[in-house]
Amino acid sequence: MLPPRPRGGIPVTVLTVAQALVRFLAAQYTERDGERRRLIAATWGIFGHGNVAGIGQALVEYADDPACRMPFHQGRNEQAMVHAAVGYARQSNRLSAHAVTTSIGPGATNLVTGAALATVNRLPVLLLPGDTFATRPADPVLQQLEVPHAGDVSVNDCLRPVSAYFDRVTRPEALIPAALAAARVLTDPVATGAVTLALPQDVQAQAYDWPEEFFAERTWTVRRPRPDTAELEAAVRAVRAAERPLVIAGGGVRYSGAESALRAFAERARIPVAVTQAGKGVLPYDHVCEVGGIGHTGTGTADALARTADLVIGVGTRYTDFTTASGTLFRADARFLNLNITGFDAHKQSALPLVGDARESLAALTEALGDHPPGEVRWESAKRDWQQRTDAAYATPDEDARPTQTQVLGVLDTLVTGDDILINAAGSLPGDLHKLWRVRSTDQYHVEYGYSCMGYEIPAAIGVSLAAPGRPVWALVGDGTYLMNPTEIVTAVQEGVPIKVVILQNHGYASIGGLSEAVGAERFGTAYRYRAPDGRFTGAPLPVDLAANAASLGMRVLRAHTVRDLRQALADARAATVPTCVYVETETADTVSGPPPAQAWWDVPVAETSTRSSAVKAREEYARHVTARRRHL
Repeated sequence: MLPPRPRGGIPVTVLTVAQALVRFLAAQYTERDGERRRLIAATWGIFGHGNVAGIGQALVEYADDPACRMPFHQGRNEQAMVHAAVGYARQSNRLSAHAVTTSIGPGATNLVTGAALATVNRLPVLLLPGDTFATRPADPVLQQLEVPHAGDVSVNDCLRPVSAYFDRVTRPEALIPAALAAARVLTDPVATGAVTLALPQDVQAQAYDWPEEFFAERTWTVRRPRPDTAELEAAVRAVRAAERPLVIAGGGVRYSGAESALRAFAERARIPVAVTQAGKGVLPYDHVCEVGGIGHTGTGTADALARTADLVIGVGTRYTDFTTASGTLFRADARFLNLNITGFDAHKQSALPLVGDARESLAALTEALGDHPPGEVRWESAKRDWQQRTDAAYATPDEDARPTQTQVLGVLDTLVTGDDILINAAGSLPGDLHKLWRVRSTDQYHVEYGYSCMGYEIPAAIGVSLAAPGRPVWALVGDGTYLMNPTEIVTAVQEGVPIKVVILQNHGYASIGGLSEAVGAERFGTAYRYRAPDGRFTGAPLPVDLAANAASLGMRVLRAHTVRDLRQALADARAATVPTCVYVETETADTVSGPPPAQAWWDVPVAETSTRSSAVKAREEYARHVTARRRHL
C-alpha cells in the first residue's frame, strides 16, 4: 500500500479494489433520532480462490488499523452466514448490518436463499460474492458457468432477482458509484434488502489511484418521512366514520421504533390491535388493546374482530396470505387504511394510503383525531377465553410424561423474562407461537415468516446475540429444520456465543405432514422412517441422534425425556455461558392436548380430480372455503 499522493491536485491513495472497499465500508455510518451506528459492523466470510487474495487480503491489511479494521466472523455455510447477518440487522432495527464475502461458483450461489430471505423481509445485508475474471485471461476458469449465447453472464446473475440492488464491478473505478449506491440502498427504509456487489477475482486485486475523499466518513440519515396533508385528512375522516375499526400491526412498526406511538393511538381511539408474525410484540400481550395474532395462525379473538371490522388500519404490514387468510378474512365491504413507508404496500387492498414513517404517521393521525370519542372495548371476554385456551395447551398435568410441542412452549413460558429472545422460522412452531406465545418485550419475538426458511434459526441466533450481547437467545427448531443447517453451531462454539438451541424431535416433517393429510396427500414422504416392503417410508423411525450430532459439533447437550427433565434442562440452558442444546422427543399422540386449530383458512390448492377418497374429500373442503375469497376494490 503506497502513501497518498496528489493527482491533478486531488490527494489519492493507491489501494487494491478490495482494500478500497474495506476502507470505504469502515467509514460508513447511519443516524436516526440522534443514534449513530456503524453501517457495516462486521464481515462474515468463507474463503476460496475467488476472494482469498482480494477481500481476504484486504481484511488482513487493516486488521491492526483501528480506523479501518473490519471485525470478521468465520462461517461454515454461505447461506447460514447470510441468515446470521439478517438476524443481526433485524435485532438492530435495520440501523446496522453485516457484509458476507464468498468465493466464486458454489460459494456465491449458496447466497441465493439467504438473499431472498433478506429482501422479502426488507432487511439489509451486503453480499460480496467473488466473480469470474473480468479480463478473461483464460476461458473458462474454474467454477465458471459458460453460456453460449452471452459472454457476460456468470452464476452471480441468479442473485439479481433476489437483491434490492445488484452491480458487478468490472473495473476499479466502477467501485466508487457502486459502493455509494450500495450504502444508499442499505440505509433506505423503503428500498432496503440484500445488496449484491459481485467482485471479479482479478478486479479485487487490481490497484488504483483512489481519491482520498472516497474514504471520508459519511453518515447516512435513515429518513422519517411525514405523511402528506391530504392523505392525513382522508385518513382522519375514515377513522372518524368507522364503527368497528381494527389495527393490523406489522414489522414496519418495530423497524420504525413506533411501539409507543402505536400504543398512544390505540389507547386514544380505543381500537383493538392484531399483529402479524413480524409485528408480534409491538404491544405486550396483556395490553388492553392487544388481541393477538391475525389470520391463518392467529387467535380466535383477532380473527373474529377482523371478520366484523368495517375499517382495517394496516400499519407497516405487507398483507401476506397468512394475514388475510388468503383473501377470506375480511368483510366484503371492509375498507382499508394503510400506514406504510412504501407506496407499494400502502396501496394494497385498494386502501386509502398514508405514506410515511410509521411513528410519524401514527403520531400525526393521533393528533389530528382531536376530540374523536374512543371506541368501546368489546373484546375483553374473548381475549380471556383465548388465554384460557393457551393455558390448556401449556398445561402439564403429568410431570413425568413426554411433553408435547405446546407444553415445551409452556415450560419455556414459565422461565423467560423480557430479556429473552425467541427465534423460529418454519414448521408448525410459527403457528403455535403466533397463537400462544405471551410476549414480554418489543423484541422478544423473532419469527421469520416472510420467507419461512428452514435452517434460519441457529445462524440467526448468532447474529441476534452479536447485536444483543448478554441476553438469552433461543433458537427453537424441529428435527427437519436442524438437519437443514446445523453447521453454524461450530461458529457459536468458536466465538463463544452462548446461544440456546432447543431441538424438538418428532421424526419427520410434522408440520407439512399435517398439511399433506389435510390436502389429500396422506402424509406421503414426510416421515423420517425406514422404507417399508410396500416402498413407502412407513417403517421404524430412523436411528438418528441429533443430540449426539450437536455434541459432536462442540455444544453442551442436555437431554430431556419428561416434562420434569425439560423444566430443569431449560433452566440450566438459560443460565449457561456456553452454547447449549436442549434435546427433547415430543409427544405427538392425538390423545394429548395440543394447540387450538387454525382460526382462519389458508389456500393450498387441492387436486381437482383423484381416485383416492382422501383427495376427493379434501377437494370438497377446499371448494367450500374458496367461495369465501373476495377482492377488496
